[in-house]
Amino acid sequence: MFHVGGARSALYNWAVARQSGGTFVLRIEDTDAARNKPEWTEGIISALAAIGIDGEDPAFEGPYFQSHNASRHREAAQQLFAAGRAYYCDCTREQLKERTGSDHLGYDGFCRDRELGFEEGRALRFQTPDAGETVVVDLVRGEPAFPNSAIEDFVIARGDGSPVFLIANVVDDLDEGITQVIRGEEHLSNTPKQQLLWEALGAEPPVWAHLPVIVNEKRQKLSKRRDRVALEDYLAEGFLPEAMVNYLMLLGWGPGDDREIMPYGELEQLFRIKDVNTAPAFFDVKKLTAFNGEYIRALPSEQFANACAPWLGAPYAPWAPEAFDKDVFEAAARLAQTRLALLSEITATVDFLFLDEPAWDEASWRAMKAGAGDILTDACAGLAAVADWKADNLKAVLLAVGERHGLKLGKAQAPIRVAVTGRTIGLPLFESMELLGRNRVLTRLNAATKKLAAAQA
Repeated sequence: MFHVGGARSALYNWAVARQSGGTFVLRIEDTDAARNKPEWTEGIISALAAIGIDGEDPAFEGPYFQSHNASRHREAAQQLFAAGRAYYCDCTREQLKERTGSDHLGYDGFCRDRELGFEEGRALRFQTPDAGETVVVDLVRGEPAFPNSAIEDFVIARGDGSPVFLIANVVDDLDEGITQVIRGEEHLSNTPKQQLLWEALGAEPPVWAHLPVIVNEKRQKLSKRRDRVALEDYLAEGFLPEAMVNYLMLLGWGPGDDREIMPYGELEQLFRIKDVNTAPAFFDVKKLTAFNGEYIRALPSEQFANACAPWLGAPYAPWAPEAFDKDVFEAAARLAQTRLALLSEITATVDFLFLDEPAWDEASWRAMKAGAGDILTDACAGLAAVADWKADNLKAVLLAVGERHGLKLGKAQAPIRVAVTGRTIGLPLFESMELLGRNRVLTRLNAATKKLAAAQA
Protein backbone atom coordinates (compact mmCIF):
# COMPACT_ATOMS: atom_id res chain seq x y z
CA MET A 1 0.00 0.00 0.00
CA PHE A 2 1.13 3.55 -0.71
CA HIS A 3 2.24 5.26 2.53
CA VAL A 4 0.94 8.80 3.07
CA GLY A 5 4.54 9.82 3.76
CA GLY A 6 5.51 8.53 0.34
CA ALA A 7 2.59 10.46 -1.13
CA ARG A 8 3.80 13.66 0.57
CA SER A 9 7.34 13.10 -0.76
CA ALA A 10 5.98 12.43 -4.25
CA LEU A 11 3.93 15.65 -4.21
CA TYR A 12 6.94 17.72 -3.18
CA ASN A 13 9.03 16.12 -5.94
CA TRP A 14 6.23 16.72 -8.44
CA ALA A 15 5.95 20.39 -7.48
CA VAL A 16 9.71 20.96 -7.82
CA ALA A 17 9.87 19.13 -11.16
CA ARG A 18 6.97 21.07 -12.67
CA GLN A 19 8.13 24.43 -11.29
CA SER A 20 11.58 24.02 -12.80
CA GLY A 21 10.55 22.49 -16.13
CA GLY A 22 12.19 19.29 -14.97
CA THR A 23 11.11 15.67 -14.81
CA PHE A 24 9.67 13.58 -12.01
CA VAL A 25 11.25 10.12 -12.25
CA LEU A 26 9.44 7.09 -10.85
CA ARG A 27 11.80 4.22 -10.10
CA ILE A 28 10.62 0.91 -8.68
CA GLU A 29 13.39 -0.44 -6.47
CA ASP A 30 12.52 -4.09 -6.93
CA THR A 31 15.72 -5.97 -6.21
CA ASP A 32 14.19 -7.62 -3.12
CA ALA A 33 12.17 -10.44 -4.73
CA ALA A 34 10.13 -11.01 -1.55
CA ARG A 35 8.80 -7.45 -1.72
CA ASN A 36 8.27 -7.33 -5.46
CA LYS A 37 4.94 -8.15 -7.12
CA PRO A 38 3.48 -6.64 -10.30
CA GLU A 39 0.25 -5.70 -8.54
CA TRP A 40 2.22 -3.67 -6.00
CA THR A 41 3.84 -1.71 -8.79
CA GLU A 42 0.41 -1.08 -10.31
CA GLY A 43 -0.75 0.04 -6.88
CA ILE A 44 2.01 2.66 -6.73
CA ILE A 45 1.18 3.92 -10.22
CA SER A 46 -2.57 4.11 -9.53
CA ALA A 47 -2.02 5.80 -6.14
CA LEU A 48 0.18 8.44 -7.77
CA ALA A 49 -2.44 8.98 -10.46
CA ALA A 50 -5.10 9.44 -7.76
CA ILE A 51 -3.18 12.42 -6.35
CA GLY A 52 -2.57 13.95 -9.78
CA ILE A 53 0.87 12.53 -10.63
CA ASP A 54 0.06 10.96 -13.95
CA GLY A 55 2.15 9.23 -16.59
CA GLU A 56 0.28 11.20 -19.24
CA ASP A 57 1.93 14.40 -18.05
CA PRO A 58 5.17 15.29 -19.92
CA ALA A 59 6.80 15.99 -16.53
CA PHE A 60 6.46 12.30 -15.62
CA GLU A 61 9.08 9.70 -16.56
CA GLY A 62 9.09 5.99 -15.81
CA PRO A 63 8.54 3.65 -14.24
CA TYR A 64 12.10 2.38 -14.35
CA PHE A 65 12.92 -0.88 -12.56
CA GLN A 66 16.08 -1.17 -10.52
CA SER A 67 16.39 -4.87 -11.32
CA HIS A 68 16.78 -4.03 -15.03
CA ASN A 69 20.01 -2.17 -14.26
CA ALA A 70 21.72 -4.97 -12.30
CA SER A 71 24.62 -5.33 -14.74
CA ARG A 72 25.48 -1.63 -14.34
CA HIS A 73 25.42 -1.98 -10.56
CA ARG A 74 27.96 -4.82 -10.75
CA GLU A 75 30.05 -2.91 -13.26
CA ALA A 76 30.22 0.13 -10.96
CA ALA A 77 31.19 -2.01 -7.98
CA GLN A 78 34.02 -3.56 -9.96
CA GLN A 79 35.07 -0.12 -11.22
CA LEU A 80 35.56 0.99 -7.63
CA PHE A 81 37.51 -2.18 -6.83
CA ALA A 82 39.79 -1.69 -9.84
CA ALA A 83 40.41 1.93 -8.82
CA GLY A 84 41.44 0.89 -5.31
CA ARG A 85 38.36 2.51 -3.76
CA ALA A 86 36.92 -0.83 -2.61
CA TYR A 87 38.34 -4.09 -1.28
CA TYR A 88 37.18 -7.62 -0.56
CA CYS A 89 36.59 -8.73 3.01
CA ASP A 90 36.03 -12.20 4.46
CA CYS A 91 35.47 -11.16 8.07
CA THR A 92 32.52 -12.59 9.96
CA ARG A 93 30.49 -10.76 12.59
CA GLU A 94 31.93 -13.10 15.22
CA GLN A 95 35.50 -12.24 14.21
CA LEU A 96 34.74 -8.52 14.35
CA LYS A 97 33.25 -8.91 17.83
CA GLU A 98 36.30 -10.84 18.95
CA ARG A 99 38.60 -8.06 17.71
CA THR A 100 36.58 -5.13 19.05
CA GLY A 101 34.98 -6.73 22.08
CA SER A 102 31.60 -5.23 21.14
CA ASP A 103 28.42 -6.15 19.26
CA HIS A 104 27.84 -2.53 18.36
CA LEU A 105 31.06 -1.13 16.90
CA GLY A 106 31.30 -0.73 13.13
CA TYR A 107 33.74 -2.50 10.85
CA ASP A 108 37.38 -1.92 11.82
CA GLY A 109 39.03 -1.99 8.36
CA PHE A 110 40.87 -5.25 9.05
CA CYS A 111 40.91 -6.37 5.40
CA ARG A 112 41.91 -3.02 3.85
CA ASP A 113 45.49 -4.06 3.10
CA ARG A 114 45.10 -7.80 2.69
CA GLU A 115 44.61 -7.47 -1.10
CA LEU A 116 41.98 -10.19 -1.29
CA GLY A 117 40.34 -10.99 -4.62
CA PHE A 118 36.80 -12.05 -5.29
CA GLU A 119 35.78 -15.36 -3.83
CA GLU A 120 32.33 -16.67 -2.94
CA GLY A 121 31.43 -15.38 0.50
CA ARG A 122 33.67 -12.31 0.40
CA ALA A 123 31.89 -8.97 0.60
CA LEU A 124 33.12 -5.92 -1.30
CA ARG A 125 33.59 -2.90 0.99
CA PHE A 126 33.98 0.74 0.01
CA GLN A 127 37.05 2.35 1.59
CA THR A 128 35.97 5.56 3.24
CA PRO A 129 38.45 8.39 3.87
CA ASP A 130 40.08 8.36 7.30
CA ALA A 131 40.25 12.14 7.68
CA GLY A 132 38.11 15.15 6.88
CA GLU A 133 34.38 15.29 6.60
CA THR A 134 31.63 14.80 4.05
CA VAL A 135 29.42 17.86 3.72
CA VAL A 136 25.91 17.28 2.41
CA VAL A 137 24.23 20.21 0.66
CA ASP A 138 20.63 19.85 1.80
CA LEU A 139 17.91 22.31 0.73
CA VAL A 140 15.96 21.66 3.93
CA ARG A 141 18.70 21.08 6.52
CA GLY A 142 21.49 23.36 5.35
CA GLU A 143 24.93 21.75 5.10
CA PRO A 144 25.24 19.01 7.72
CA ALA A 145 28.79 17.67 8.01
CA PHE A 146 29.64 14.04 8.76
CA PRO A 147 33.15 13.16 10.05
CA ASN A 148 34.62 10.57 7.72
CA SER A 149 36.21 8.83 10.69
CA ALA A 150 32.68 7.96 11.87
CA ILE A 151 31.71 6.29 8.57
CA GLU A 152 32.76 2.65 8.49
CA ASP A 153 34.00 0.90 5.35
CA PHE A 154 30.54 -0.13 4.22
CA VAL A 155 29.54 -3.08 2.04
CA ILE A 156 28.65 -2.33 -1.60
CA ALA A 157 28.41 -5.95 -2.83
CA ARG A 158 27.42 -9.08 -0.95
CA GLY A 159 29.31 -12.34 -0.72
CA ASP A 160 27.54 -13.64 -3.85
CA GLY A 161 28.63 -10.57 -5.83
CA SER A 162 25.22 -8.86 -5.87
CA PRO A 163 25.38 -5.09 -5.24
CA VAL A 164 23.52 -3.67 -2.24
CA PHE A 165 20.97 -0.88 -2.31
CA LEU A 166 23.42 1.95 -1.61
CA ILE A 167 25.43 1.55 -4.79
CA ALA A 168 22.45 0.44 -6.89
CA ASN A 169 20.65 3.62 -5.89
CA VAL A 170 23.62 5.83 -6.80
CA VAL A 171 24.17 4.13 -10.16
CA ASP A 172 20.49 4.41 -11.05
CA ASP A 173 20.48 8.11 -10.13
CA LEU A 174 23.54 8.62 -12.32
CA ASP A 175 22.08 6.76 -15.28
CA GLU A 176 18.72 8.51 -15.00
CA GLY A 177 20.22 12.00 -14.73
CA ILE A 178 18.91 12.75 -11.25
CA THR A 179 19.92 16.23 -10.08
CA GLN A 180 17.74 16.57 -6.97
CA VAL A 181 16.86 13.88 -4.45
CA ILE A 182 13.88 14.79 -2.26
CA ARG A 183 13.08 12.10 0.31
CA GLY A 184 12.30 11.38 3.96
CA GLU A 185 14.76 12.22 6.71
CA GLU A 186 15.25 8.54 7.59
CA HIS A 187 17.56 8.40 4.56
CA LEU A 188 19.79 11.23 5.80
CA SER A 189 22.18 8.82 7.54
CA ASN A 190 22.78 7.06 4.19
CA THR A 191 23.49 10.29 2.37
CA PRO A 192 27.21 10.76 3.22
CA LYS A 193 27.88 7.20 2.07
CA GLN A 194 25.99 7.76 -1.17
CA GLN A 195 27.73 11.07 -1.70
CA LEU A 196 31.13 9.39 -1.29
CA LEU A 197 30.08 6.84 -3.92
CA TRP A 198 29.02 9.59 -6.34
CA GLU A 199 32.40 11.27 -5.96
CA ALA A 200 34.31 7.99 -6.25
CA LEU A 201 32.47 7.27 -9.52
CA GLY A 202 33.64 10.63 -10.87
CA ALA A 203 30.28 12.41 -10.71
CA GLU A 204 28.96 15.48 -8.93
CA PRO A 205 26.43 14.52 -6.24
CA PRO A 206 22.85 15.74 -6.57
CA VAL A 207 21.31 18.39 -4.36
CA TRP A 208 19.57 16.69 -1.46
CA ALA A 209 16.44 17.58 0.48
CA HIS A 210 15.42 15.48 3.47
CA LEU A 211 11.83 15.99 4.56
CA PRO A 212 10.64 15.93 8.18
CA VAL A 213 9.27 12.70 9.55
CA ILE A 214 5.47 12.38 9.84
CA VAL A 215 4.22 11.45 13.32
CA ASN A 216 0.96 10.37 14.99
CA GLU A 217 -0.83 12.05 17.90
CA LYS A 218 1.71 10.52 20.32
CA ARG A 219 4.51 12.06 18.26
CA GLN A 220 5.65 8.62 17.16
CA LYS A 221 6.75 8.12 13.57
CA LEU A 222 3.82 6.86 11.50
CA SER A 223 4.14 3.09 11.27
CA LYS A 224 2.24 0.73 8.99
CA ARG A 225 2.27 -1.80 11.85
CA ARG A 226 0.54 0.57 14.25
CA ASP A 227 -1.09 3.45 12.36
CA ARG A 228 -3.42 3.89 9.44
CA VAL A 229 -0.94 5.00 6.78
CA ALA A 230 -2.14 3.74 3.39
CA LEU A 231 -3.32 6.41 0.97
CA GLU A 232 -5.67 3.87 -0.62
CA ASP A 233 -7.40 3.27 2.73
CA TYR A 234 -8.16 6.97 3.14
CA LEU A 235 -9.52 7.23 -0.40
CA ALA A 236 -11.63 4.11 0.15
CA GLU A 237 -13.09 5.70 3.28
CA GLY A 238 -14.32 8.68 1.30
CA PHE A 239 -11.53 11.24 1.49
CA LEU A 240 -11.39 13.18 -1.76
CA PRO A 241 -8.02 13.07 -3.55
CA GLU A 242 -8.03 16.87 -3.78
CA ALA A 243 -8.43 17.18 0.00
CA MET A 244 -5.68 14.61 0.60
CA VAL A 245 -3.32 16.49 -1.73
CA ASN A 246 -4.07 19.83 -0.06
CA TYR A 247 -3.50 18.39 3.41
CA LEU A 248 -0.34 16.43 2.51
CA MET A 249 1.25 19.49 0.89
CA LEU A 250 0.94 21.30 4.24
CA LEU A 251 2.66 18.56 6.26
CA GLY A 252 5.95 20.32 6.89
CA TRP A 253 5.40 23.38 4.71
CA GLY A 254 3.00 26.32 4.49
CA PRO A 255 2.36 29.10 1.98
CA GLY A 256 3.18 31.80 4.53
CA ASP A 257 -0.30 33.22 5.09
CA ASP A 258 -3.40 32.15 7.00
CA ARG A 259 -4.93 30.23 4.11
CA GLU A 260 -4.93 26.45 4.16
CA ILE A 261 -7.67 25.34 1.78
CA MET A 262 -6.44 25.92 -1.77
CA PRO A 263 -6.19 23.90 -5.00
CA TYR A 264 -3.03 22.03 -5.90
CA GLY A 265 -2.25 24.34 -8.83
CA GLU A 266 -1.95 27.27 -6.45
CA LEU A 267 0.01 25.23 -3.88
CA GLU A 268 2.43 24.16 -6.59
CA GLN A 269 3.15 27.73 -7.60
CA LEU A 270 3.74 28.80 -3.98
CA PHE A 271 5.75 25.76 -2.88
CA ARG A 272 9.44 26.24 -2.11
CA ILE A 273 11.47 23.25 -1.00
CA LYS A 274 13.84 25.48 0.99
CA ASP A 275 10.91 26.60 3.17
CA VAL A 276 10.09 23.07 4.36
CA ASN A 277 10.41 22.74 8.15
CA THR A 278 12.74 20.31 9.85
CA ALA A 279 10.37 19.65 12.77
CA PRO A 280 8.23 16.47 12.69
CA ALA A 281 4.86 16.93 11.00
CA PHE A 282 1.76 15.71 12.86
CA PHE A 283 -0.66 13.72 10.71
CA ASP A 284 -3.90 14.99 12.24
CA VAL A 285 -6.80 12.88 10.96
CA LYS A 286 -9.33 15.28 12.50
CA LYS A 287 -7.85 18.18 10.56
CA LEU A 288 -7.72 16.11 7.39
CA THR A 289 -11.40 15.25 7.91
CA ALA A 290 -12.23 18.93 8.30
CA PHE A 291 -10.37 19.65 5.06
CA ASN A 292 -12.37 16.92 3.38
CA GLY A 293 -15.66 18.38 4.55
CA GLU A 294 -14.67 21.72 3.03
CA TYR A 295 -13.90 20.06 -0.29
CA ILE A 296 -17.13 18.06 -0.27
CA ARG A 297 -19.18 21.21 0.28
CA ALA A 298 -17.37 22.96 -2.56
CA LEU A 299 -18.22 20.26 -5.15
CA PRO A 300 -20.89 20.99 -7.78
CA SER A 301 -23.99 19.02 -6.74
CA GLU A 302 -23.85 16.67 -9.71
CA GLN A 303 -20.17 15.94 -9.08
CA PHE A 304 -20.91 15.27 -5.42
CA ALA A 305 -23.68 12.80 -6.31
CA ASN A 306 -21.33 11.00 -8.73
CA ALA A 307 -18.55 10.89 -6.14
CA CYS A 308 -20.90 9.09 -3.74
CA ALA A 309 -21.57 6.27 -6.24
CA PRO A 310 -19.10 3.71 -4.77
CA TRP A 311 -20.99 3.75 -1.44
CA LEU A 312 -24.46 3.29 -2.96
CA GLY A 313 -24.09 -0.37 -3.90
CA ALA A 314 -22.51 -3.58 -2.64
CA PRO A 315 -20.82 -4.15 -0.29
CA TYR A 316 -21.75 -0.91 1.47
CA ALA A 317 -25.46 -0.39 0.78
CA PRO A 318 -27.85 -2.32 3.08
CA TRP A 319 -30.78 -1.98 0.65
CA ALA A 320 -31.71 -4.21 -2.28
CA PRO A 321 -30.37 -2.87 -5.60
CA GLU A 322 -33.87 -2.60 -7.05
CA ALA A 323 -34.96 -0.39 -4.13
CA PHE A 324 -32.53 2.36 -5.12
CA ASP A 325 -34.13 5.34 -6.85
CA LYS A 326 -31.64 7.62 -8.60
CA ASP A 327 -33.95 10.64 -8.65
CA VAL A 328 -34.71 10.33 -4.94
CA PHE A 329 -31.01 9.97 -4.18
CA GLU A 330 -30.06 13.06 -6.19
CA ALA A 331 -32.66 15.09 -4.30
CA ALA A 332 -31.36 13.73 -0.98
CA ALA A 333 -27.75 14.34 -2.03
CA ARG A 334 -28.40 18.05 -2.25
CA LEU A 335 -29.53 17.93 1.38
CA ALA A 336 -26.66 15.67 2.49
CA GLN A 337 -23.77 17.51 0.88
CA THR A 338 -23.45 20.15 3.59
CA ARG A 339 -23.56 17.54 6.35
CA LEU A 340 -20.87 15.04 5.35
CA ALA A 341 -17.20 15.02 6.27
CA LEU A 342 -16.56 11.73 4.42
CA LEU A 343 -18.18 10.43 1.25
CA SER A 344 -18.66 7.04 2.92
CA GLU A 345 -21.08 8.66 5.39
CA ILE A 346 -23.62 8.95 2.58
CA THR A 347 -24.72 5.33 3.00
CA ALA A 348 -26.03 5.74 6.54
CA THR A 349 -27.33 9.20 5.73
CA VAL A 350 -29.74 8.06 3.00
CA ASP A 351 -30.38 4.38 3.83
CA PHE A 352 -33.84 5.11 5.31
CA LEU A 353 -35.00 6.21 1.85
CA PHE A 354 -34.35 2.81 0.26
CA LEU A 355 -35.04 0.34 3.08
CA ASP A 356 -38.48 -1.20 3.65
CA GLU A 357 -38.17 -0.26 7.32
CA PRO A 358 -35.83 2.20 9.01
CA ALA A 359 -32.83 0.66 10.77
CA TRP A 360 -33.85 1.51 14.34
CA ASP A 361 -31.07 1.09 16.84
CA GLU A 362 -31.20 1.12 20.63
CA ALA A 363 -29.52 4.47 21.02
CA SER A 364 -32.00 6.15 18.69
CA TRP A 365 -34.99 4.41 20.20
CA ARG A 366 -34.08 5.86 23.62
CA ALA A 367 -35.12 9.23 22.16
CA MET A 368 -38.71 7.97 22.40
CA LYS A 369 -39.33 9.59 25.77
CA ALA A 370 -42.57 9.68 27.77
CA GLY A 371 -45.42 11.00 25.65
CA ALA A 372 -43.81 9.98 22.36
CA GLY A 373 -46.70 7.61 21.58
CA ASP A 374 -49.25 10.42 21.90
CA ILE A 375 -47.17 12.66 19.63
CA LEU A 376 -46.90 9.90 17.01
CA THR A 377 -50.65 9.25 17.10
CA ASP A 378 -51.46 12.94 16.82
CA ALA A 379 -48.92 13.40 14.00
CA CYS A 380 -50.37 10.44 12.09
CA ALA A 381 -53.83 11.95 12.15
CA GLY A 382 -52.63 15.38 11.10
CA LEU A 383 -50.33 14.13 8.33
CA ALA A 384 -52.99 11.82 6.91
CA ALA A 385 -55.13 14.89 6.22
CA VAL A 386 -52.40 16.76 4.28
CA ALA A 387 -53.58 17.23 0.71
CA ASP A 388 -50.35 18.53 -0.79
CA TRP A 389 -47.44 16.40 0.49
CA LYS A 390 -44.76 19.10 0.59
CA ALA A 391 -42.14 19.86 3.25
CA ASP A 392 -43.67 23.20 4.28
CA ASN A 393 -47.11 21.65 4.79
CA LEU A 394 -45.64 18.75 6.79
CA LYS A 395 -43.77 21.22 9.00
CA ALA A 396 -46.98 23.14 9.65
CA VAL A 397 -48.69 19.96 10.87
CA LEU A 398 -45.85 19.17 13.31
CA LEU A 399 -45.77 22.76 14.56
CA ALA A 400 -49.46 22.38 15.45
CA VAL A 401 -48.81 18.99 17.10
CA GLY A 402 -46.06 20.55 19.19
CA GLU A 403 -48.29 23.39 20.31
CA ARG A 404 -51.02 20.96 21.40
CA HIS A 405 -48.46 19.07 23.50
CA GLY A 406 -46.70 22.17 24.83
CA LEU A 407 -43.52 21.42 22.90
CA LYS A 408 -41.32 23.43 20.61
CA LEU A 409 -40.83 22.05 17.11
CA GLY A 410 -37.42 20.49 17.90
CA LYS A 411 -38.87 18.42 20.76
CA ALA A 412 -42.05 17.54 18.88
CA GLN A 413 -40.24 16.28 15.81
CA ALA A 414 -37.70 14.13 17.72
CA PRO A 415 -39.89 10.98 17.95
CA ILE A 416 -41.14 11.57 14.38
CA ARG A 417 -37.56 11.60 13.10
CA VAL A 418 -36.71 8.34 14.87
CA ALA A 419 -39.89 6.69 13.63
CA VAL A 420 -39.33 7.78 10.03
CA THR A 421 -35.53 7.61 9.61
CA GLY A 422 -34.42 5.35 12.47
CA ARG A 423 -31.99 8.00 13.79
CA THR A 424 -31.95 11.05 16.00
CA ILE A 425 -29.96 13.16 13.55
CA GLY A 426 -29.77 13.28 9.78
CA LEU A 427 -31.17 15.09 6.79
CA PRO A 428 -33.78 17.85 7.24
CA LEU A 429 -36.83 15.97 8.48
CA PHE A 430 -39.60 17.53 6.43
CA GLU A 431 -37.72 17.28 3.14
CA SER A 432 -36.94 13.66 4.03
CA MET A 433 -40.62 12.95 4.65
CA GLU A 434 -41.51 14.54 1.33
CA LEU A 435 -39.02 12.26 -0.45
CA LEU A 436 -40.31 9.16 1.36
CA GLY A 437 -43.90 9.88 0.40
CA ARG A 438 -47.18 9.82 2.30
CA ASN A 439 -47.75 6.05 2.48
CA ARG A 440 -44.28 5.13 3.70
CA VAL A 441 -44.22 7.89 6.30
CA LEU A 442 -47.63 6.96 7.73
CA THR A 443 -46.71 3.27 7.71
CA ARG A 444 -43.54 3.97 9.70
CA LEU A 445 -45.32 6.22 12.18
CA ASN A 446 -47.93 3.52 12.80
CA ALA A 447 -45.27 0.86 13.18
CA ALA A 448 -43.37 2.95 15.71
CA THR A 449 -46.59 3.66 17.64
CA LYS A 450 -47.30 -0.08 17.91
CA LYS A 451 -43.70 -0.80 18.92
CA LEU A 452 -43.92 1.77 21.71
CA ALA A 453 -47.28 0.41 22.91
CA ALA A 454 -45.91 -3.13 23.00
CA ALA A 455 -42.85 -2.01 24.97
CA GLN A 456 -45.05 -0.28 27.54
CA ALA A 457 -47.56 -3.10 27.89
